[in-house]
Amino acid sequence: MEKHLKRFIDLMGFRSFLVAVVILTGTIQFTLMLDNVRGVTYDISMGSLAPETIRASKTVEDTEKTQQERINAENAVTPIYDFNQGIAEQKSTLITLFFDLTIEARKEIAKEDDLTQTEKLDLLKAKLKSVTDNQGGLSLTDNELQALLAASETQVINTRNRLVKYVEDALAESIRKENLVIARANIEATIRSSSIDNSLLSVAITLGRGAIVETEILNEEKTAVARQQTRDSVEATKILQGQIIVLEGEIIDREKYRQLELLGFVDSQSSLKPIGGLVIFIVLQMLFMLILFDRSTIPFKEKRNYLLVSVIVYIGTIIMMKLVSIVSDNFDVVVAFIFPTALATMLVRLLANERVASIVTILIASSAGIMFQESYAAILQMDIALYVLFGGFASLFFMHSVEKRSHILQASTVIMAVNLVFIAFYLLMTQSDYGLSEISFYIGAGVVSGLLSGALTIGLLPFFESMFGILSTMRLIELSNPNHPLLKKILTETPGTYHHSVMVANLAEAACEAIGADGLLARVGCYYHDVGKTRRPAFFIENQMGINPHDTLPPDASADIIIAHTTDGAELLRKHKMPQEIIDIALQHHGTSLLKFFLHKAKEDGKQVNEADFRYPGPKPQTKEIAVISIADSVEAAVRSMKEPNAEKIHKLIQSIIQDRVQDNQFDECDISLKELKIIEKVLCETLNGIFHTRIEYPKEKTEEL
Repeated sequence: MEKHLKRFIDLMGFRSFLVAVVILTGTIQFTLMLDNVRGVTYDISMGSLAPETIRASKTVEDTEKTQQERINAENAVTPIYDFNQGIAEQKSTLITLFFDLTIEARKEIAKEDDLTQTEKLDLLKAKLKSVTDNQGGLSLTDNELQALLAASETQVINTRNRLVKYVEDALAESIRKENLVIARANIEATIRSSSIDNSLLSVAITLGRGAIVETEILNEEKTAVARQQTRDSVEATKILQGQIIVLEGEIIDREKYRQLELLGFVDSQSSLKPIGGLVIFIVLQMLFMLILFDRSTIPFKEKRNYLLVSVIVYIGTIIMMKLVSIVSDNFDVVVAFIFPTALATMLVRLLANERVASIVTILIASSAGIMFQESYAAILQMDIALYVLFGGFASLFFMHSVEKRSHILQASTVIMAVNLVFIAFYLLMTQSDYGLSEISFYIGAGVVSGLLSGALTIGLLPFFESMFGILSTMRLIELSNPNHPLLKKILTETPGTYHHSVMVANLAEAACEAIGADGLLARVGCYYHDVGKTRRPAFFIENQMGINPHDTLPPDASADIIIAHTTDGAELLRKHKMPQEIIDIALQHHGTSLLKFFLHKAKEDGKQVNEADFRYPGPKPQTKEIAVISIADSVEAAVRSMKEPNAEKIHKLIQSIIQDRVQDNQFDECDISLKELKIIEKVLCETLNGIFHTRIEYPKEKTEEL
């Protein structure tokens, strides 16, 4: 499967493969989450019975009701009028002037004896024209004017004084346009009941009615401002989240149907907005994943495996959320708290790295907010999103060194504690009264969530390791156990090789850690790198007990036996279903290096020699770890055979072995640098000097002669 997958990725390119995987992941996620954002709709109509009690799933503004309430409030505002105090004085002045001019006209007429009645009336009209014009075109009949000329001056003055008082009193009150008719009728009634001479009564009524005008005028600007302020002060009418719209079995009237339409509960009103929002949400998530893996600088195989593991874990987690969300509708409590918050984080952390696990945790937490969205949550179920986020990051913080499966269960206890603390926060923040059964459920949910996180991680980890050929830290720790059948085989059948492997493991681990390579992989790989020697243990010097079978064999046969231990080891490792990385170490730790001893021996025997027959089949080291093991393997064997080793001898030997490997082009297929080779040289020198340090020679004890 891995070969086919690698060939497929090589054909289309990793970036194209990454884009295709991300698009496929987003599509699957969209399909799984679509029902969770569509919301519930009902096949209802006006006048039908409600199939169940329907509550508002979100808080929305009832714009129609808000508008009506604002109009009502605006109409209820009392218009603002301005009272004009000067009108009374103005009108009384005009009335006084009217009568004063009448008196003057009477005097002028009295001086003229030959004026006809018509001329007298014309003279009086001319005299009063300025006043009548100011009174809005006040018009007196000829009879009324004639009555003014016929009355005595005392009657005229008495009428003037009384009329001025009546007008002033009337105009001192508030008179609005709509009350003008009543005010004029009132002053007419007052005049009629007064002591004004009957001959001038008609004149007084005409003047009095004409003097009554509005004293309070509508201030349109102030009124408009007051109405706008009142309109603005009316808060929007909202249908609150959780508010009961209609009870089960209740008749849906026009108003309730309108509210159900507004909330989107009617089948005919399904909105595309939530679907568009979900698309944006998923695109944003997938962009994060795309950028994460596109910019990653890790080796291709690891990047590919990390991507596939992350995607499968992510989709699997969303499927699990989907199942929990379907079941949760049948309960009154928040069943989502049972969800294993740290499962995805722990799996990705163990199978990939912390950076990928952190991103996956954030993506899953945000997705949980939608998957577990209840009818009362406006957009995201934030309590569940935070619950998953805290649980996931808690596992990251307490899983820095996972060497045994029991450590995962230990991390689960920490996750349980974090879950319970968050649930306590949730119960307190909701400010609701919970019964003992509900509290017990939530406590149990937090515990179950933590236990499931650890148990499912332990259960699923081997599946992912075998499926993608991922060699996790935990798997390496397990392979380093001396009770492993192959290590027991090496120890019992080739004890010298076992000791050699342990020594090489110490050297390789220290050197790998110094250059930033995987020291644990190097150590475990060294334990198994010479497992092929168990097939013919006596042909390898570290297992010989004084007799060397090569002394009786031709050089080419000896070379074949020695060279075969790499392929024999790989075959044995495959038989025991060991990880590919360990098999590669067994095959590649000698690369295509030359068996110089047997080559020279063959030449000394005078045989026609083909140098290729004395070289290991390879391949050459493909990784830094195998390159380091290659050096450490040769160095350990050489130093062990050295007589009276010291620091200078060891340094020269290590330098010679590394230079020989470089000149033989053994490191051409891995990305190890000359700088790193210098570091390896230094670390190997320091480690071997610590092992083969000069010891103090103690004097022998002399035994007393008896």
